Amino acid sequence: MAKLILSLEGSVIREVPLNRERVTIGRKPQNDIQIENLAVSGEHARIVTILNDSFLEDLGSTNGTLVNGAPVKKHILQDSDVIEIGKYKLKFVMEAGVAPPAEEASMEDFEKTMILRAPAGAKAAAKAFGDPPPSVQAVATAPVAAAAAAAAVVAPPAVEQQAAAIRILNGPSAGRELVFTKNLTTLGKAGVQVAVIARRPQGYFITHVEGVKFPVLNDKTLDAQAHPLQDHDVIELAGVKMEFFFKTK
Repeated sequence: MAKLILSLEGSVIREVPLNRERVTIGRKPQNDIQIENLAVSGEHARIVTILNDSFLEDLGSTNGTLVNGAPVKKHILQDSDVIEIGKYKLKFVMEAGVAPPAEEASMEDFEKTMILRAPAGAKAAAKAFGDPPPSVQAVATAPVAAAAAAAAVVAPPAVEQQAAAIRILNGPSAGRELVFTKNLTTLGKAGVQVAVIARRPQGYFITHVEGVKFPVLNDKTLDAQAHPLQDHDVIELAGVKMEFFFKTK
């Protein structure tokens, strides 16, 4: 289990275990971590944790949220990341023996690294977000649950779930097919760009998680909302083009 170490000017104030799915940070008393400082917004940020993965999201705060000195809107937390909110710092610490949620690999290893873990239950998988990487590297991280509001998309009625896959269209891995076997598949490079594809009863959805650039779907740049995927849609993540398609029986 991960935890946050809250400090001010080098003095530790408290430790907060991330033992629930959502932990909110802000100036108002209803937050899980209340920071009574005018530089902190009433509802400043939140951290969503699923299994061993934690995701930070700035909630439109006035003064912003920094991670390791850089402003972020959404960020996959990794061991020893330092979140800065006003003058306060929250160090993200993973429990000993728990591996970081993401590991880098070359595009030649894309097939091995793209799909690693997914939530044990469909309930945990109902929320997701995502985005891409700007190099020939890809990262797979575990399940994602974040931006539930952003993921609240008007979807068609539930239908029988079809098996789906992605076919890589360019680069050294062109032609490879990767079948979705998990409820959530995270793509991208942690700290740069991350996107997630979620399998739901209504179909498959792609959502932006982290990074300045958003995923491109059929030559159209997506926004922060979850977007349904259709047969033969073309996704571009950091110059890597992939075709989403349904598997035939």
